[in-house]
Amino acid sequence: MHNIRCNEYIIPMGQNIQMEIKQRKPFATKEEELFLNILRTSDQLMRGLAEVLKPADLSATQYNVLRILRGAVPDGLACGEISDRMVTRDPDITRLLDRLEKRGLVARSREKTDRRVVTARISEAGLELLKKMDDTVTRMHKSQLGHLDLKALDSLIKLLEQAREKPASP
Repeated sequence: MHNIRCNEYIIPMGQNIQMEIKQRKPFATKEEELFLNILRTSDQLMRGLAEVLKPADLSATQYNVLRILRGAVPDGLACGEISDRMVTRDPDITRLLDRLEKRGLVARSREKTDRRVVTARISEAGLELLKKMDDTVTRMHKSQLGHLDLKALDSLIKLLEQAREKPASP
């Protein structure tokens, strides 16, 4: 087992999930064990991201929206399209955009051809903020996952994509 250092935050990695969560009984299925491993890993990675975003006073979902809108320069995107592209879903994209707009990081406008459509665009301030954060976020990703070689990274990516192929059922 080893630790990953992200700024002043240390994330323990590599421990058996059963030991980490102090579960005494065996898992009911391998799928349950995998599910809990994915959740635990996601939580640890997201805590590292939260630490990196804290100085910019951004949440992970706000950061995700800014990155999506940076990729849509200069056209911007409608709220529904932003929602479809988000890594983690947020049921209240309007409120999320309200907070970003209040900070001057995005601007919204109604389309002239269809007044029902509101398009969001990243502002210059939003672009500048992301530019300042890019290197730090890249270093964080490297510190979290850089111990894996390229073959392991590619394999893990493919396996996670395969896991998402089948639609979730109740």
